[in-house]
Amino acid sequence: MRGVSLKVGWDRPSPRSAQEMLSCAMTQRGASKTALSVAALRAAHQLVDDEPKILDDPVAARLLDANIVEVLRAAGGGVEAPAVRALRSRVVLRSRYSEDRLAEAVRRGVRQCVILGAGLDTFAYRQPDWAAGLRVFEVDHQASQDDKRTRLRRGGVAIPPNLKFVAIDFETVSLRDGLLASALDFSQPAFFSCLGVLVYLTTEAVDAIFELVAGFPPGSEIAFTFPPPGATRSAMAERTGQAGEPWRFEIDVEGLERKLGALGFSEVDFLSPQYAGKAYFPEARADGLSAPRQTSIAAAIVG
Repeated sequence: MRGVSLKVGWDRPSPRSAQEMLSCAMTQRGASKTALSVAALRAAHQLVDDEPKILDDPVAARLLDANIVEVLRAAGGGVEAPAVRALRSRVVLRSRYSEDRLAEAVRRGVRQCVILGAGLDTFAYRQPDWAAGLRVFEVDHQASQDDKRTRLRRGGVAIPPNLKFVAIDFETVSLRDGLLASALDFSQPAFFSCLGVLVYLTTEAVDAIFELVAGFPPGSEIAFTFPPPGATRSAMAERTGQAGEPWRFEIDVEGLERKLGALGFSEVDFLSPQYAGKAYFPEARADGLSAPRQTSIAAAIVG
């Protein structure tokens, strides 16, 4: 779930609310439209939500245009609208969960991290000490990567030496072939992050991602979000479709377990609303952020 789309055009010089801000981000040219709105949601979490943060991301706001950041700082009721707040909760939670899983993978010896559909993900630019030995690969469309480089440069954010950009179109180029052409070592375990991506792919493309990860050495892992049944018929799916990024894939927990088990994943973890509440939202927050109501975040380890 990479963003929201509202019917507001980018030609407006100064958006007046958080909803307008998110819509403006979605209609900018170059990068993935939803990647921009997700960055805005992560930035909003830093600027308007209470402590403790679900995700500490001081870089996100530096990738946004100045007028959008100004709107976020004084958004008032727009940012606090229930739908925007719920979406923000899911966006920061999925990144936090994936990064927590990555930290566990590093402790067991994994030294490669592949971020699929990286968009404006900021992990590589705010690496914690435990990530110092990682090789990070950001995979996305060339246009999105070009836009990201521009935003990094404009925001004064340095590209770390352990990061490599890998330009791949998931629908027209084999993910395996694209990664084989990179410096990724297929003989060593790797951690894959795939957040807000599967919903936009065909079933065949989704299967190809899982099959690729399953072919890596034991201890490799993928953390990902998946759209539950009915997602492709939701109001949000309709809005993203109108914005040019249609939702194509959905699956239930049981079907996903069968798919991953057949491929040889030995451990599958689903982040349930109950566990998410205990681990990440242990007490009621004054800012209203709370655990999602549906299971849509998971991780699977190669056996």
